[in-house]
Amino acid sequence: MGSSRFAFFGILLLCTCSASPPNFVLLFADDLGFGDLGCYGHPSSLTPNLDRLAAEGLRFTDFYSTCPVCSPSRASLLTGRYQTRSGIYPGVLYPGSIGGLPLNETTIAEVLKPLGYATAAIGKWHLGLGHNGMFLPTKQGFDHFLGIPYSHDMGPCKNLTCFPPDVKCYGMCDINTVTVPLMQNEVIKQQPVNFLDLERSYSDFATNFITTSVEKKQPFFLYYPSHHTHYPQYAGIGAAGQSLRGPFGDSLLEFDNTVGHLMATLERTGVINNTLVFFTSDNGPELMRMSRGGNAGPLKCGKGTTYEGGMREPAIAYWPGIIKPGVTHEMASTLDILPTLARLAGAELPPVMLDGVDMTDILVKQGKSKREAMMFYPVDPSEKYGLFAVRLGKYKAHFYTQGAFHSSTTPDKDCPETAVLKAHNPPLIFDLEADPCEHYALPVDTPDIQTVLEQIKSVKEQFESSMVFGESQVGKGTDPNLRPCCNPECSPKPSCCHC
Repeated sequence: MGSSRFAFFGILLLCTCSASPPNFVLLFADDLGFGDLGCYGHPSSLTPNLDRLAAEGLRFTDFYSTCPVCSPSRASLLTGRYQTRSGIYPGVLYPGSIGGLPLNETTIAEVLKPLGYATAAIGKWHLGLGHNGMFLPTKQGFDHFLGIPYSHDMGPCKNLTCFPPDVKCYGMCDINTVTVPLMQNEVIKQQPVNFLDLERSYSDFATNFITTSVEKKQPFFLYYPSHHTHYPQYAGIGAAGQSLRGPFGDSLLEFDNTVGHLMATLERTGVINNTLVFFTSDNGPELMRMSRGGNAGPLKCGKGTTYEGGMREPAIAYWPGIIKPGVTHEMASTLDILPTLARLAGAELPPVMLDGVDMTDILVKQGKSKREAMMFYPVDPSEKYGLFAVRLGKYKAHFYTQGAFHSSTTPDKDCPETAVLKAHNPPLIFDLEADPCEHYALPVDTPDIQTVLEQIKSVKEQFESSMVFGESQVGKGTDPNLRPCCNPECSPKPSCCHC
């Protein structure tokens, strides 16, 4: 395992006064914008538990996902590699997708398993189902899974109840496909899913997993990619009608309530001081939903775009006694979570090209980031166009810009799908410290900015020369027979349905 592992683990033991490896709880919100939490300045969101984590932990201001839509950002989170390497592009996976996260990719769960970690995933997977469930979490290093294998809007929802007592879901969601299933490991437990009880089921499952792991004296990794606050929003009795923000706020509050339940379980079982809790989101808000679509705060545009509102996310790290309360302006990414957890656990890194860096110094010392640059790929990356934007230090250069239907309805003309692909030569360059809103492009004819642009171009060229695009998993297409169906009334029914 190497002497460095034991050296760092020895330091960690001095901090925690514990002989046990640390536990990890990874919370991943869905379509949550930079400005949606109370601790990030939203005036009417009710997020007391996340706000508490921020107040007592470390809040990031410059944290990024790798893609402005769901499946690719999840692939990068779990593998520490840009989605272009694993092939999770263009766009997202669907119920009948033939492809999924390749089994030769190494997830965080697979990194931790050799050290004896118990692993569980609850919530939204969205990295493929495939033939005989070959891409499900239980095939990717997780001992347990309870959740929906893709997005919960990927099935008819017009007649489903999203809020009590019987408020139907807003909109129609996807039609001409099977209703959304709830799966436990590789078996369909319920179809269609009952949204009113779903969050309670997740909370109970997670509580039981933590409690059982502690009883067995087994370190654990809990991955909770929530459906909240993705469209259509839903909430059960404990949160419905309790927020000030309507359906979106109720959905967010229900997620926050589950966070509170998990924290209470960590405290009750006595492991809270030996557990790193990390929270962030997969991509920016779906502004096309207006008040039901989230808020990017001061950032430009949202989901589907490579502007800051599409990929800069709220992020919080909490670990009593190890992480001091504060705010960091250091640049970090979902890519950095795998190498960081591996370092903290003393695990071996996978023998592949990783794009993530260890951010332990940021967490433990509130030190400097090892990340010098952040790369911005669009929803449909290609070798022809390459990177759309690059951030180096405080400067961000846009080589291409394009709007997205996910970010329509906003008054900013650069955000909606009508803002077609546009090349910029010279690139648009912004100082994100002085202008995080990307409103005021800097003049490129000054010597200082010319120097910065040359540095950014050099970083871009070096990165692109090292990028080997994996085979597109989304590009493999769909097979209707792969849609999961275990309900006699399921329509249209895949021919393989034999429940």
